[in-house]
Amino acid sequence: MSTDNKKPGDEKQIQENRFINMNVIRCADQKAVMEKIREEGHCPFCQENLAKYHKKPILKEGKYWLLTDNQWPYDKVKHQILAIYKTHVEHLSELDPEAGAELFQMFTEETKKRNIPGGGLALRFGSSIHGNYGSSVLHIHAHLVEPDLAALNKDEAWRFKFGQPKNYKKE
Repeated sequence: MSTDNKKPGDEKQIQENRFINMNVIRCADQKAVMEKIREEGHCPFCQENLAKYHKKPILKEGKYWLLTDNQWPYDKVKHQILAIYKTHVEHLSELDPEAGAELFQMFTEETKKRNIPGGGLALRFGSSIHGNYGSSVLHIHAHLVEPDLAALNKDEAWRFKFGQPKNYKKE
């Protein structure tokens, strides 16, 4: 006779957190932090939560954006700088029209400061019943990336992902 009094369904259910996407995690320490964020059920990029999880210093703060280095930069990059919108918004249409000018000004200043000769900017937004547009956090943030061209193979290009289907599973 079993002394186990557990009933079916008593196991702790893995709760979903609508603010994060667990399918885009790239490393073990990121997974540990994202698991904690999932349990807490809030947005990690909202100002009241950012310091709990993001351990890189804030480089600059404007009226609309915070500038910081990515805590988990992509492979084969020299620089990956994040601009996190200071108010929780999820869609481009929710941004203050003046925020775009401030974003470009902040990224321009950072490229001069770091002597970045070239790279790219990316800003994913929104969500869909069909899937995710590629962000790990559903809070508008932008990336300034300088790929490490010397680290790329001759048949390789550095790419930034936009979009994944609803049932996407990382290989």
